[in-house]
Amino acid sequence: MHIRIEDTVEVLTGDERGSRGRVLRVDHSTGKVLVEGVNRVYKHVRRSQRNPQGGRLSREMPVFLSNVMLVCQECDVATRTGVRTDNDGSKHRYCKKCGKAIGQIAPPKNR
Repeated sequence: MHIRIEDTVEVLTGDERGSRGRVLRVDHSTGKVLVEGVNRVYKHVRRSQRNPQGGRLSREMPVFLSNVMLVCQECDVATRTGVRTDNDGSKHRYCKKCGKAIGQIAPPKNR
């Protein structure tokens, strides 16, 4: 998975198509990401001591990973990513449109 927490992503399909948001959580087992401000639903809550008034709470729900695309900070476009290996053995993500490095994936290997 090339999407990590704190990345900015753009939604490709669905009602929220074209909207951008920050990734709050990534679930590797189900292949879903939680994006800030995207796919909001209402959760109906009964009155209790924790929530004395009850009512409807608005919260984000996860989106499938295949429905979002990483936004490059340099060219400000939703883009595919690739992996490059440096001479010291470290791996970096990079933007396939502009070629700029996005972030480190793996530290250098000790030889």
